[in-house]
Amino acid sequence: MSGDRLPHHALLVLGASEEHIPLYDEARHRGVATIAVDMRPDAPAFPFADAAINVSTRDADAIAEALGDTRPAGIVVGATDAALLTWRVLGLRYGMPYVYPQASLAGLDKAAFHRVVASCGVADYGWAASTDPGEVAAKAAELRFPLMVKPVDGSGSKGITRVTHPDGLPAAIARARTHSASQAVIVEEFVHGRQLTIDLFLQGGTSLMTCIKDQHLVAGRSVVRRISTAQLSPAEHRHLEEVAVRLSRALGITDGPANFDLVLGGDGQGRIVEANPRLSGDSIPRLHEAALGVNVVGALIALALGEPFDAYLRPTRNAHAGVELLGSPLDAEGELVTWEGAPEARNVPGVTGIELYAKPGDLVHPHDQSGHKIGMITAAGPSPAAVSAALDKAISLLRPIIRPAREES
Repeated sequence: MSGDRLPHHALLVLGASEEHIPLYDEARHRGVATIAVDMRPDAPAFPFADAAINVSTRDADAIAEALGDTRPAGIVVGATDAALLTWRVLGLRYGMPYVYPQASLAGLDKAAFHRVVASCGVADYGWAASTDPGEVAAKAAELRFPLMVKPVDGSGSKGITRVTHPDGLPAAIARARTHSASQAVIVEEFVHGRQLTIDLFLQGGTSLMTCIKDQHLVAGRSVVRRISTAQLSPAEHRHLEEVAVRLSRALGITDGPANFDLVLGGDGQGRIVEANPRLSGDSIPRLHEAALGVNVVGALIALALGEPFDAYLRPTRNAHAGVELLGSPLDAEGELVTWEGAPEARNVPGVTGIELYAKPGDLVHPHDQSGHKIGMITAAGPSPAAVSAALDKAISLLRPIIRPAREES
């Protein structure tokens, strides 16, 4: 689409995955036109945008060429790492009200982020990284097993393997390299403790919204299945929030969202496992709305447009909430035949929303990375037990019927 056919004074949204649909919905609700950018011609959020540019979100020059004389009113990115550098480059190019911080890009490199953690005096653990498979394997053998082998620049649980013995390192390193644009691999000691994730939205270096949640993984895999608001002591909450704010500031985030995956150890120390200097994915913004009544998506759009955003982050309720991320129950690819029980699941008391990303006829993959989820359920209630019960009931009713893909003879 050429620049003369694009809406002027529109919000440029870098990404059109299902995770970005709430951004387009919020903008439309506010009467703000949107221009979507995504390299996939069938990107799920394209129908929600006022106009679309079908190029890679990594290619700032191609986006600028497609915009032509059109100058966006603001630029925003949702739950994707791929477009964060472009967000900064185009923000500077067009003199946007909000420009993504240079320092935040360190959060996209797991080795660089470990160095940020060390500079902040935050508790850390053993790790090694290299672009040389032999070198990283030799360094990894000196660490404490089990180990987590990851692409340095990966996200969404792609290419991650848990290794319990040195013999498993070569295959795990090779797998991680296939998911790394830089061919760099990081090996980290597995951190024992309570697996949590913390989301913040900062203004002037202070968090206006902090939400800490428990994470539950798919059995035998490193991908999240359920996220629910955590019950913590006031001291634990203060400690984890202070760690997250300190790291956010070190990443140059004084205004805007950030989220961190962390483990709360038996020693009371929070150790950061992943840094995501952006809005959360996996429908977590909907969880925040269900639990606290805050609108982090609205706050992000206001920030991008240079408008006050604090009003979006004032809690209007104090409930518990959770999200169940739905994936294929198969260990191989298959075709979704239908969804059963959706009306019944929507009527379960406590369920606040159900979104089904896969439709009949779609090819679905094993639930071994975040991008392979096929739907989600959100629930809220007065206690974690009530939320858990609502989600358990809903997933017992909502069933994806999947036909295994046949192997070629």
